[in-house]
Amino acid sequence: MPSRTIIRNNREFIENYNKLKKGDIIVGTLGIKRSEEFKFLDLAERGILMFPSALSQMATRSKAMQALLFNEYMIEHTFVARDRRDLIENIKTYNINNIEKVVTKQEHQNCGIGVNLWNSLEEVYTQASLNSINYPFVVQPFIPDLIDIRVVVLGEYLEAYQRFNKYNFRQNLYFGGKPIHLFIQSEDSLELTSNLQPAPPQKIIDLCQKVMERGKFPWAHVDVVTAGNDRVYLSEISLHGNLHGSRIGREEYLKKIESLTESFLKSHQK
Repeated sequence: MPSRTIIRNNREFIENYNKLKKGDIIVGTLGIKRSEEFKFLDLAERGILMFPSALSQMATRSKAMQALLFNEYMIEHTFVARDRRDLIENIKTYNINNIEKVVTKQEHQNCGIGVNLWNSLEEVYTQASLNSINYPFVVQPFIPDLIDIRVVVLGEYLEAYQRFNKYNFRQNLYFGGKPIHLFIQSEDSLELTSNLQPAPPQKIIDLCQKVMERGKFPWAHVDVVTAGNDRVYLSEISLHGNLHGSRIGREEYLKKIESLTESFLKSHQK
């Protein structure tokens, strides 16, 4: 059997892109330009093995893709506005369900910068009609007092912490939020690190596992929300994220990703 080519960085990928053959391997996230994202599909069609998967890398890049791919796990009536028709069609649905305030999430924005609060979907439609908002974007009902939880999943290691900002409905830590650590799971052991659990830990863990399996994420930073009851929803998921509120350090974090990568290579080099 011919030896596999293993690509480990973006320079090697650029140099060998058209030479790659079925069964070759790419490890690490690719710095593919937005205008060239067709390459993910091309690589998958050519039978190139990727770790992380092409699907997880594409989903990490797009909030709209996530809202379509993982819609069943998100807040009810979440949708992607691709044009005015999507907004018009959902105005009726939102009015029937007495949904007033809404949140929009813009593509390719992080740290809460692209998150906006509106008094109604009709207001969003007006601004979109005036070209004040770029399509596509995600629309969700605004739920007051949502509790925001970041979950870091690295193989058998998982930890969760609440992100709290009493001065901003955007609960991220980048603009002044504070972390409240909740629990750590390692192998079969679950350690509660807070007496206050906004939602049952197992429900949070189960949701993360379902979403990661659907998106073929080998590791992830998963943002989930709850209203303080037993219902837990996906907010966003990414292969990347800061560790400001986590117990694991950057060095150990990178070691675990390296271990997952080496396990993948070992399983495909027989």
